[in-house]
Amino acid sequence: MIGTEELLAQQLSVWVLLLPLASAAIIALFLRRSGTVAAYLSTAVAAVIGVIAVKLAFGGVRFEIAAEWFTFGDFTLSLGVNYNDLAALMLGIVGVVGFFIHLFSLGYMHDDGAKARFFGGLSVFMFSMIGIVLADNLFMMFIFWELVGFSSFLLINHYCLKDSAAAASKKAFIVNRVGDFGFLIGILWCYQAYGTVSLSGLEEAVGAGAQLTMWVPLLLFCGAMGKSAQMPLHVWLPDAMEGPTPVSALIHAATMVAAGIYMLCRIEVLMVADALNIIMWIGTVTALYAALCAVVQSDIKKVLAYSTLSQLGYMVAAFGLGSLVVEHDGHEVLIAAGVGAAMFHLTTHAFFKALMFLGSGSVIYGCHHEQNIFKMGGLAKKMPITFVTFTIGVFAIAGLPFVTAGFFSKDAILHLAQMKNPAVFGILVFTAVLTTFYMFRLWRITFFGETRSDAAAHAHESPLTMTLPLIALAVMSIFGGYTHGALGFLYGHAFDGVWSQIPHAEGLGVVLLSLAIIGVGAGAALAFYKPAGADALATKAPGAFAGLTLLKESFDTAYTWWVAKVQDRFAMLLNFLEQIFLAGLIVRGLAGVVGLLGLGARALHTGNLHAYVYWFLLGVVVLWGFAGGLF
Repeated sequence: MIGTEELLAQQLSVWVLLLPLASAAIIALFLRRSGTVAAYLSTAVAAVIGVIAVKLAFGGVRFEIAAEWFTFGDFTLSLGVNYNDLAALMLGIVGVVGFFIHLFSLGYMHDDGAKARFFGGLSVFMFSMIGIVLADNLFMMFIFWELVGFSSFLLINHYCLKDSAAAASKKAFIVNRVGDFGFLIGILWCYQAYGTVSLSGLEEAVGAGAQLTMWVPLLLFCGAMGKSAQMPLHVWLPDAMEGPTPVSALIHAATMVAAGIYMLCRIEVLMVADALNIIMWIGTVTALYAALCAVVQSDIKKVLAYSTLSQLGYMVAAFGLGSLVVEHDGHEVLIAAGVGAAMFHLTTHAFFKALMFLGSGSVIYGCHHEQNIFKMGGLAKKMPITFVTFTIGVFAIAGLPFVTAGFFSKDAILHLAQMKNPAVFGILVFTAVLTTFYMFRLWRITFFGETRSDAAAHAHESPLTMTLPLIALAVMSIFGGYTHGALGFLYGHAFDGVWSQIPHAEGLGVVLLSLAIIGVGAGAALAFYKPAGADALATKAPGAFAGLTLLKESFDTAYTWWVAKVQDRFAMLLNFLEQIFLAGLIVRGLAGVVGLLGLGARALHTGNLHAYVYWFLLGVVVLWGFAGGLF
């Protein structure tokens, strides 16, 4: 018997999924020329989603519902909701951060002529992302997975008249399809191996002793490599900065790119040691690579894009590290779980990275759409609210101990790596130093020194609709690290109390390590980079700058070579074979034979009775020959 609270929670989960779809439909059908009304409608819906998400999370009700969609033979596809602790956490992130980004967009997109299309795209994205969060099976998740890719394509291509935006949207769409192909194969293999793709059904199958294989989780991980931009499918994310800045914050910092991490945590039960080891190293290498690339970026959004890549690598590495179990008083104690560490950093990262992307949007808006940090400078006095909130974001990603959220989550990952894999720990520590280095580089060049362009000289603080979300996200970037003690749903599967169980001496070591990382990274950046009009690395160490630039461009160069030299030529070969054999020999050849037969048949119709009599007699002779056995 379903109780009243559970029934209400089920109804709210359906509403939170369908509301953004209704918003998108109303905008598309009736409000395409009423941008302001569309903007307020989409934002109001986002606010309702945020309230419902928080209510469901704190309500404590967890449930699972499903209904059959269609049946094909023995296969039945169901659509349903699996609302557990993990879904509660992710829905809260999508709802709350999504609302603040909608609110910020009211000011940022105020003068945009295609505002209705933009907010309609945001509503489609919210619908798609919530569908991934609530999905109770992998097939349903894949449906919304593709819808997220579609809505991302629309939003990145918002400035569709720009060739760079059109190219970036196509690149994002195609690269994600590569990962999604592996994801789909993994889903089919999963169904063949376990007889189900239901998340709860998979847990039951594994609990009943089903034989696990390495290939199913690795193929499913292909989907995460695309959405969460892990090497070698990372190349789309930096180019996706061609979209409006709120899109970068919503899709490419807080929600869409986090979908891959979330999906991995949902299928944790399928993971085996070999698959986790591969996932761990892919995440580790991605974190280091992206941090190195960020050092040479001059576009404020590109710096944050590569930073996002690096932090996503942290999350993937944390998941791949697995659980840490130690002996304590004769009992096995779970110190930390990769799922908990990954989701905890996903949560705090959503706060401070959304803050920094929106902060960069405020800077771009105030500087009249200038994005080159070397053409900024002196903005601390001109944009004080943006400066203070952005500074909090910088300290959060650097991991300032006990002050910002990033300290708790990032250093939990470092502690887990220290206990599980010293090599990964060393790489991630070096990556953390690089993170602090390039973020303080960005911070100093953007906000200090003299203004270095007319755009910066005439910069102004953003309106309240843009600064209010910055303030709210800044507060979350400070107190979000304490959510493991304040929010009950972060315990258990979502977060296993890393900080509460680290021995005192080791906890002190983590704090000292964090201080050392900030000291080295920030000190080097502040000493090396002076607020000036040129990149100090390019002038003082041109070889290092050229090497890092080449590293950044290497994957795009390799993909361009592959497409031009292999893929295009293979396509030309297939086209040649099609023209010769299919269109030539088979289609036109058969058409020619049929044409000749037609000509012969028409030649028989002479209109002469004597000719028809001769043909009739010949036919009788042939028939007589067959009947008599002569042929």
